[in-house]
Amino acid sequence: MTDTRGPQARSDEGYAAGPLPGEREKPASGPSQPYHPPQAYPTPQNGSQGGQQRIGGQASAAARRQPRTGARTTPRTRKARLRVAKADPWSVMKVSFLLSIALGVCTVVAAAVLWMVMDAMGVFSSVGGTISEATGSNESNGFDLQSFLSLPRVLIFTSVIAVIDVVLATALATLGAFIYNLSAGFVGGIELTLAEDE
Repeated sequence: MTDTRGPQARSDEGYAAGPLPGEREKPASGPSQPYHPPQAYPTPQNGSQGGQQRIGGQASAAARRQPRTGARTTPRTRKARLRVAKADPWSVMKVSFLLSIALGVCTVVAAAVLWMVMDAMGVFSSVGGTISEATGSNESNGFDLQSFLSLPRVLIFTSVIAVIDVVLATALATLGAFIYNLSAGFVGGIELTLAEDE
């Protein structure tokens, strides 16, 4: 194997090395300068880095870019076609029961408000007087409409109608759910098209 390390001579006891690091002569130049590591990428003359130049170039290109005139501005609508294959009778019964109760309460309140408005307008007194004169005789005063259509009687009658409505509406809705499930097994159910705007 050849020695390729330069003009150093080989001695019998080992390699004849040069002076040790502490014995090297220091250059006779002026004061020592600070160490500057080599730069991997040279700095441009205008002082900006290459990335900044690229970013600035992209920004200027985007600023010079003109908007397209043929671009679509209307939003696109996504549509989905679904089918109601089955209606749960238990959930239908619960929902119909609550809705019928709400409808019954609204019916009772509406009847009470209507009776008070008609009584304030004097409808019962005028109509009742006419009916009592038409049905009256010497022995009796005729039919008393005001006592028959009193507020407690009207509220009781309306409450009975509301309870009947709750029972019938719940039963009919549950029966309708069973009938729908049977018919959906044959024809596939009701198809719905749902649209979503983006």
